Amino acid sequence: MEEENVHQMPDKHIRLILSELKVQQAFAFPLAAMNLTWFAKISITTAFLGRLGELELASGALGFMFANVTGFSILNGLCCAMEPICGQAYGAKNFKLLHKTLVMMVSLLLITSIFSCFLWLNVDKILIYFGQQEDISVEAKKYLFYLLPELIVTSFLCPLKYYLSAQRITVPIMFTSILAVVLHVPVNIFLSKTRGFGGVSMAIWITDLVVVVLLAVYVAVLEFRKGGTWKEGGWCEHSFKDWVRMLKLCGPCCLMTCLEWWCYEILLLLTGKLPNAKQAVSIIAIVFNFDYLLYGVMLSLATCASVRVSNELGANQAGPAYRAAYISLSLGSVAGLAGGLVMVLFRGMWGRLFSHDKAIVRGAGNAMLWMGLLEVVNFPLAVSGGIVRGTARPWLGTYANIAGFYLLALPLGVVLAFRVHLGLPGLLIGFLAGVSGCLMLLLLFISRISWVEEAGKAQILAAVESVKDEEDIVKT
Repeated sequence: MEEENVHQMPDKHIRLILSELKVQQAFAFPLAAMNLTWFAKISITTAFLGRLGELELASGALGFMFANVTGFSILNGLCCAMEPICGQAYGAKNFKLLHKTLVMMVSLLLITSIFSCFLWLNVDKILIYFGQQEDISVEAKKYLFYLLPELIVTSFLCPLKYYLSAQRITVPIMFTSILAVVLHVPVNIFLSKTRGFGGVSMAIWITDLVVVVLLAVYVAVLEFRKGGTWKEGGWCEHSFKDWVRMLKLCGPCCLMTCLEWWCYEILLLLTGKLPNAKQAVSIIAIVFNFDYLLYGVMLSLATCASVRVSNELGANQAGPAYRAAYISLSLGSVAGLAGGLVMVLFRGMWGRLFSHDKAIVRGAGNAMLWMGLLEVVNFPLAVSGGIVRGTARPWLGTYANIAGFYLLALPLGVVLAFRVHLGLPGLLIGFLAGVSGCLMLLLLFISRISWVEEAGKAQILAAVESVKDEEDIVKT
């Protein structure tokens, strides 16, 4: 009997691993498709801007970068706090907390959008102050003026996506995102002809609004089938403690997202300071277009890791949470190797899709070698960030990002690029070192996690209200 049990243990362990892999694959694939369609929308928008003229393309690109830094990165970062709260609440079957978190997050993002709106309306003054050309800055303001409704749309879209993904409902998100891309082309054709430059900007929020309406209808039908009224579902029951709990996670989640996002925007700005700036910016833009494709997969793996860990911790399952975390890390490492290899293999032909300048094509090929190495590290780094968010400890990711990106990547990159005169490769080498340092810190943090303790904390964070409800039912 003992010998049979010894043989059964490895088989059971393998079955558990395969089961977790199956769950993560079914969860991550629709998210990857959704993220890829989002980046496809950016490419479509860029193509239509390019058809309007060089000034429109430059103004639109600069305006969208400003929108990312002062708007979308902040809204997405704040919304990341829904991953641990909603993920653990779903695992604990505390649906009231799920409902109220969705409403509170939408309210918070709408309030935050007011500050972003103020910055967007003054973008021309800000850009001119920082040395940008006046004509480009004025057109960038026009682009952002027509993009303003996207702040409101994003304030609903992001929470709806996180609300559904926390419950492992990803297929509707995928199909609505694909529909948005399909609509994005005809909407752009119509609006670019009728409204010109502003029409291309309007097309972004119009197609996103379609997604918001469809997802909102889906959530309404989903909740109606579950039964219960608006009041019984806890949608409006927001206490001061609920807001404190959410805001405590929003801060570090936002910083964790923005610090990494902004650092890559700084890399783009630093590239513009190199001796042959136009060529260097063209090269990094070409390389980033490939990176966007990989980032769609990377982001889906990170979200999958966060949701799986938070679900299991909310269900008070320390062992499965540990297994989900380390399987996610393994998948991230394999995906990183595959992504880096694909980038290296495509480096000879990718540049030719964007430019006929031999120097730019050759420079893009060389940069993609370094970027390929960067992707090998970036994938497990993104997954590690998802794991610490799933444990409701996003400040660990904030510390790692500050140390890796701002204390190592940027200073080292600047020294290698401008002092050692390595140029763009110097910046990328600095980022490779910084991202590697960031990953090592996060892996160290994850290795020291007490999963039993984290499961206990999750019961306090997400399950306390459901326990009280059950006790009230028993008393009555």
